[in-house]
Parts: sequence; C-alpha cells; structure tokens
Amino acid sequence: MTMETITSIFLGIGLAASTGFRVFLPLFVLSLAAYLGAWELNDSWVWIGSLAAVLTLGIATIIEIFAYFIPWVDNLLDSIALPLAAIAGTAVMVSTVANLDPVITWSLAIIAGGGTASAIKGANAAGRLTSTATTGGMANPVVATVETGTAVAVSTASIFAPTLAVVLVIVILFFIFSIYRKLRPKSKS
Repeated sequence: MTMETITSIFLGIGLAASTGFRVFLPLFVLSLAAYLGAWELNDSWVWIGSLAAVLTLGIATIIEIFAYFIPWVDNLLDSIALPLAAIAGTAVMVSTVANLDPVITWSLAIIAGGGTASAIKGANAAGRLTSTATTGGMANPVVATVETGTAVAVSTASIFAPTLAVVLVIVILFFIFSIYRKLRPKSKS
C-alpha cells in the first residue's frame, strides 16, 4: 500500500467522521478542495470539484448549519440526517480512496466511512435529545456550535493533515464510547 493510498484513506475517514456532525459541511470542504486543486478525486467523482457542486454544497451547508440552531427543528433534522450521514460517509470514502481494488474500496467505505459517520451522528442525536429533554431546547444552540466547530476542525484537518484528522476521529470515538459506558445501565449480577 502506497503512502498516497494511506493518506487517501485517512482523508476519507476524517471527512466521513465529520459527516456525523454535519452532513453537507465535509462534502463542501472536499468539493472546495477539489475545485481549488488541493485534492484530486477519483475519476468518477470529479464532478464534486465543479463550480456547480461547490455552490450547491456551500448553500446546503449554510442552511444546515443555521437550521441546527433552531430548537426542535434540530431534532427533526437529526432523524433525517442519520441515514444521510451514513450515505455521505460512504460517499466521501469512495471518492477519496486511491489505488485500491473496488471491492476493498467499497468495503472500506461502508465500514469505515458509513460506520464512523453513523456512530457519531447517532451519539450526537442522542445528546441533542437529552439536551432538549433536560433544558427544553435552550442548550441546543451550544450543542450545535460545538458540533459545527468540530465538523469544521476535522474536515479542515482531513484536507491539510489527514493523519491528524484520524487521531481526532479516534479521540472523538473514544470520548463517545466513554460517555456511552458511563450512561448505560449497569447489569445486576
């Protein structure tokens, strides 16, 4: 496996994880990076680097970010975004992975891309539901700010420092897992 392939996998994992926070933002970052020549996409995904894709994904990103600042609308968006995050996570992995057999590429995309995005989106949705239930939605804008900031940081790191992005993803997944372990009911022996 070449360094280019490893870097492309790290990029895909970072962007896939970011789709767990915001579906369109990592796609927009990838589109902008491809448009500006900072990242080369697979031949069948070159369209993501077009001006039309940059504009469309940019507008979708802005709408998505602001919609998450509206309490109750954010919970509705989470129910829609969970399957979309899995699809987007898979898509960014497929579009970025270089020099691998298609079976390996798609397996990696579904497991690492879609799986990572789904795990993060599921945890975020549960956290937002808890925030809504405990604060009546008043703390949800704070949650939205943290999620958007994390999506920006991980997406940006994915483009410019893919290895750092993977480290951030591991830290995020560890954090989510540790919270889950603390919150899950203890079994009675």
